[in-house]
Amino acid sequence: MQFEYSARVQDLRQRLLAFMDEHIYPNEQRQAEEAHQSYLNAVKNGGRYTGLPLMEELKPKARAAGLWNLFLPEAEHGPGLTNLEYAPLCEIMGRRYWSAEAFNCSAPDTGNTEVIARYGNAEQKARWLQPLLDGEIRSAFAMTEPAVASSDATNIATRIERQGDEYVINGRKWYITGAMNERCKLFILMGKTDPDNPNRHSQQSMIIVPADTPGITVKRDMALVNHYDAPFGHPEVIFDNVRVPVSNILLGEGRGFEIAQGRLGPGRIHHCMRMIGMAESALEMMCERVVSRVAFGKPLAEQGVWRERIARGRMLIDQARWMVLHAAWRMDTVGNKVAAKEIAMIKVIAPNNCIQVIDDAMQAFGAMGLSQDTHLVNFWAYARHLRVADGPDEVHRNAIAKHELGSYLAAKRGA
Repeated sequence: MQFEYSARVQDLRQRLLAFMDEHIYPNEQRQAEEAHQSYLNAVKNGGRYTGLPLMEELKPKARAAGLWNLFLPEAEHGPGLTNLEYAPLCEIMGRRYWSAEAFNCSAPDTGNTEVIARYGNAEQKARWLQPLLDGEIRSAFAMTEPAVASSDATNIATRIERQGDEYVINGRKWYITGAMNERCKLFILMGKTDPDNPNRHSQQSMIIVPADTPGITVKRDMALVNHYDAPFGHPEVIFDNVRVPVSNILLGEGRGFEIAQGRLGPGRIHHCMRMIGMAESALEMMCERVVSRVAFGKPLAEQGVWRERIARGRMLIDQARWMVLHAAWRMDTVGNKVAAKEIAMIKVIAPNNCIQVIDDAMQAFGAMGLSQDTHLVNFWAYARHLRVADGPDEVHRNAIAKHELGSYLAAKRGA
């Protein structure tokens, strides 16, 4: 594995850092105010969250700077970066989670764009791919359900039934990121087309559902650690006899897990890349805090407990970063399926390591660390939710153990 960034990545990294300095950090207060106003308007009018004017100003600037669709490996749609090349860039965007949309690199649009680019037919690509690539619309991925343990996706109960030339969809989803935004124009939904198939991994399919289809109700936004994430949102969505053309199915019936495998690998590692950027910001904030605050007659930076926490933070972040880079390299060289163990490991390591760093930074700020006056509470909420999103820690640890034990169990069976 080559750890040194290529000349192209170094150039993109410097341009991205400059963009963050010029356009992202100076606009943090404006972004927060516009997001809050979007939330208030939705509550008052009973509607969805509106997009932010700031974001519409930033997108053409990012595109003009060549910082657009950086996530997409397909070169015909972007710079064609590998997962390993994208990692340091995604980390920089993660320093302020909201900034990713300015570069058209925000979840869940990244994963949905990849799905349509790789698995969509000509009709699906013609209707949906270019608007997503241009950042004109948003999308949502409808998988998680409140009535079943969605950590085991074979439990998903939403039905996709064929009736003539249409599929009829009935089900209830929640924590569907992005679906509260008025610019969300499509769902990629996972449900069961063949619930009686003896192969539990062939019961599921994925289908494109236009967001304006009759029968879809965005019931309520779901708080994330008591925070409503305007302008994205994570709502509960009801699908009640929703009818879409048969041509909207992705790849064909029974191939939902195949698509999920291709989608969730990059999605998981992108989350971890962003998480490292947040932890780096938290460590910087902690260092600045402890050198500037005096307690019990000397700066915090001279007190052993804080040196211990600073050292721990640096080690935890670097451990996570090297593991993420290794997983990205494996994905690039052997594919997502073979790299499943490495993806699972970073999905556990990154949020757990980074949440400790963020928690220590919150402690360094005392009461301010629990307030809206720093980014730390938002960082903490993101890190904590990531221990559940895209599969909880327990599921990934079980998968890691199965990989590790596989050869031993096979040998025992053959003995």
